[in-house]
Amino acid sequence: MATSKSFPFVVDVWANPTPNRIPETERLFQHSHADPALYSKKLSPKQIISLMDEAGVSQICLSAWNRPGSVIASNQEVAEYTRAFPGRIFGLVSVDLHDPVSAVKELDHYVRKESFKGLRVVPWLWNLPPTDAHYWPLFVKCIELDVPFFTQVGHTGPLCPSEVGRPIPYIDTIALKFPDLKIICGHIGYPWTAETVSVAWKHPNVYIDTSAWSPKHYDPAFITFANTTGRQKVMFGTNFPQLTWKDCVDNIYKFHGKKKIGGLKDEVLSDFLGGNAKRVLKLPDWDSEEPKSRL
Repeated sequence: MATSKSFPFVVDVWANPTPNRIPETERLFQHSHADPALYSKKLSPKQIISLMDEAGVSQICLSAWNRPGSVIASNQEVAEYTRAFPGRIFGLVSVDLHDPVSAVKELDHYVRKESFKGLRVVPWLWNLPPTDAHYWPLFVKCIELDVPFFTQVGHTGPLCPSEVGRPIPYIDTIALKFPDLKIICGHIGYPWTAETVSVAWKHPNVYIDTSAWSPKHYDPAFITFANTTGRQKVMFGTNFPQLTWKDCVDNIYKFHGKKKIGGLKDEVLSDFLGGNAKRVLKLPDWDSEEPKSRL
């Protein structure tokens, strides 16, 4: 990578291990024209880093996956990646939501012992909104550990009920109940993007990430928020391997910056692409060469 101190770090806050082993998401991957070569086989840590380097991505958050009755990608599996590249790959804990006591212990262990950076629960897999009591012990532990709660908002690409992804009332309610809980709302929140924006504007600890949406399709309500009062509340995400790092980063510069009409402003990009994630997740500095500026 070429060195350019003027270029911001690019941090993907929502990435997934490969291969895709979640039956419900197969339709999403097909409709997104995802590359089967990426999601049908396991990529090694070095292969992940190679794809990041190709795209100019500095750091990623890689999440484990649980579903009712089974583990799709374990926290231990994700730890193999974080241990291999501790300055660039950071874990997000996944838990069995139906077993809150064990879930709290799992969260505590992987944050304290393996330096994972947060908890991620996708409500549609459990058909339980974040206001459900199963989440609450985990919220208390997240506050204690000072790590964010990542969750999906908006409709579901998979053929599962979308109701649990509503920003209002669910995100609004838990932000009121747990004002010290940092909440990162993944997937922008479409078709309730305005609700997601209003909740992030209202609550100091609510943020929005763009995972699962190509930069050319960012909702205008999100862009307006990011360019104004929400500059410190937005983060870049891909939902890799549904979307690739290279395509997403390339499309940032194709559709945003340089005063492109309807796009994110130049002065917003450094916060959006990495600055906000680095601050909120308390990511360490990465001292290797930075990507070359494309602004």
